[in-house]
Amino acid sequence: MSRLLSYYLALVSGILFSPCKASESIEAIAFGSCLKQTRPQPIWESVRACKPDVFVLLGDNIYGDTRDMKKLESRWDAFAAVPDFKRLRGDCRLLAIWDDHDYGENDAGREFPKKAESQKLFLDFLGEPEGSKRRKTPGIYDSVTFGPEGKRVQFVLLDTRYFRSPLKLAHKREQGKGPYEPNDSEKAELLGEGQWQWLEKALREPADLRIIASSIQVVSTSHGWETWGNFPRERQRLLALLGKTKAKGLLVLSGDRHSAEISKLEGVRSSPLFDVTSSAMNQKQRPQSEVNPHRVGERYFEENFGLLKINWGRPKPLVTMEIRDLEGKVVRTAQVTF
Repeated sequence: MSRLLSYYLALVSGILFSPCKASESIEAIAFGSCLKQTRPQPIWESVRACKPDVFVLLGDNIYGDTRDMKKLESRWDAFAAVPDFKRLRGDCRLLAIWDDHDYGENDAGREFPKKAESQKLFLDFLGEPEGSKRRKTPGIYDSVTFGPEGKRVQFVLLDTRYFRSPLKLAHKREQGKGPYEPNDSEKAELLGEGQWQWLEKALREPADLRIIASSIQVVSTSHGWETWGNFPRERQRLLALLGKTKAKGLLVLSGDRHSAEISKLEGVRSSPLFDVTSSAMNQKQRPQSEVNPHRVGERYFEENFGLLKINWGRPKPLVTMEIRDLEGKVVRTAQVTF
């Protein structure tokens, strides 16, 4: 069966586009990252039980790690064929960003030679319409808003790969930390100028709650692995832009770390900035210590996914942030009122 025929069969069967309509109120948002397509994915059953209106894939959605686009395509196809994941796509709206392994190479940035070809495969997997702006623009960043006035939820989907400068190796690797250190160069980029201009416009659009999806952590900066902290000028530019645009109702969702945690940054805005990290959905990591002065509670190292529950029935919207385990039980939680 040709890929084009498969696409249209999926379209008419409702697999690619979910029943969630832009005018409907969003009350539950599930999210997660880091799925090895060669391993079982039982967690989707627990995700579906939460009945999310939207699910956000936060990167490393497959482990492609290849410059052979036929192999990368086959790995996307294997993920798309997972039965409970297919059912989820029929239940709710699917949004996604990528990270290094589904981009094509470990810790890769703009130097990856197959990035344009990889972008096409990523958008094919999502069922992105052929004539969409996302297909005509370098990178996979996007913004979409759901819900009626007073309950508008904007999803700002960042691309932290396509335009990113190479990482800077630490001069001397510290014990318990990763191999990278901050790059203070004025030439060091994370988003690229075109994406920055788009982001400012997106943050000025009307919304009551904004979800910024970043494949790497924004708030936690000191662990030496991939983080916005490796590009301190870019991180400061982001925080300044959030203030400049007066964007309200902000939350960050991130992945990558093969552990889950909730981070809270105080003092840069009138309200705290939360960064909810969910990783990995079908992999475990041996518990280890890692410095994060912004962490709320403890890290979680077993399989997990995240869930945001929005209570619109209050004078100010209340958002409950949860990390849930393989069985769907809440293992970490925090709340914020906007």
